[in-house]
Amino acid sequence: MNDFLHLCAERRSVRRYSAELPSAADLQYIQDCVRLAPSAVNFQPILFRYLSTPEQLSRLWPCYNREWFQTAPACFIVYRNTQTEWVRRFDNKPHGDIDAAIAIEHLCLAAAERGLGTCWVCNYDPEALQAAFPAPEGHTAVALIPIGHPADEPKEKQRKALGDLFF
Repeated sequence: MNDFLHLCAERRSVRRYSAELPSAADLQYIQDCVRLAPSAVNFQPILFRYLSTPEQLSRLWPCYNREWFQTAPACFIVYRNTQTEWVRRFDNKPHGDIDAAIAIEHLCLAAAERGLGTCWVCNYDPEALQAAFPAPEGHTAVALIPIGHPADEPKEKQRKALGDLFF
């Protein structure tokens, strides 16, 4: 467990990247880890779109207009399938966002293990994203995950004490 604890401690939100793209081997490893992520009732209602060309990325920037975001050499758009996600029958709560979140964290931890950085971006303009990259039918975007080699220095993590999280 010490290895996983170390990985969790090392994983961080990166907000400046070098221009180097992730290698094909690293991307394959990350994709394999994402594919193994659990989902409610194993419905697997997630889809990832990988953007890595300058043309694609320049179309993505207006969706989240931050200077640091433009340093990422690649980015995933994460979607959930609203037609196939599991819905809890007692209160009709859909679990696609939860399934996407589990898969995203698998992506982020696998990337960190390979020396890559990521950052969850949920504060994007959904209309601009839909105009730039229309979601596949039945899908809706959940998050943007920039990915690449970190070019910033890690900051000390600020986390709540265990007693504030567990009772």
